[in-house]
Formats: sequence, structure tokens, C-alpha cells
Amino acid sequence: MRLTHLGTTSGGGGCPELYETDRGTYVVQGTRITDADALAALRERGLPDHETAVEIPKALLRFARD
Repeated sequence: MRLTHLGTTSGGGGCPELYETDRGTYVVQGTRITDADALAALRERGLPDHETAVEIPKALLRFARD
């Protein structure tokens, strides 16, 4: 998978980051969600055990391409 960096809203070079892949998908780097209630809600909606969710600011999505 080839990643192309699209942008960040971080001032210090850390997360969050948004990347586009050569497979027609995006990779998001963000803060892992560890809140038990939020994870339970995600599991109820079908999040499998082998996946996780990350939180990003809305402003990061300005770098997404149509």
C-alpha cells in the first residue's frame, strides 16, 4: 500500500494525520478511542474485535479529496 500524506491539523507533527492510499481508500491517524461507553456503542453497530476506532477533529477532513 502506498500512502500519500494529505494533511494534518497538528502543530507538532503528531496526530491527527490524513493519508490517501493507492487502493482508493484513506488512512487516518488519530487518538484511539478507549471510552468504554463509546466502544460499546460502536460494537453494537457492528465494530468487530479486530478493528478499532480513532477520533479526529472535523477540521482534518478538509484535506479529503472527492
